[in-house]
Amino acid sequence: MKPPGRRNLALTITIALAVKALLLYGLWYAFFSHPQTKKMRLPTEQVEKHLLALPAPTLSEKVNHGTRR
Repeated sequence: MKPPGRRNLALTITIALAVKALLLYGLWYAFFSHPQTKKMRLPTEQVEKHLLALPAPTLSEKVNHGTRR
């Protein structure tokens, strides 16, 4: 037989996870499920090119160029 506290703990954790899942779904639905306008669509190639491009060097990398001061 299990101790009486174990079942209560499992129930509490299950309820907490269900509430978190509902909150995450609500946030996704509120902010990410629909674009702001119907015309806000970008071509897939343009998005891929932007996301997969190499990052531009920062100002400190240009100035110091590997030397310490």
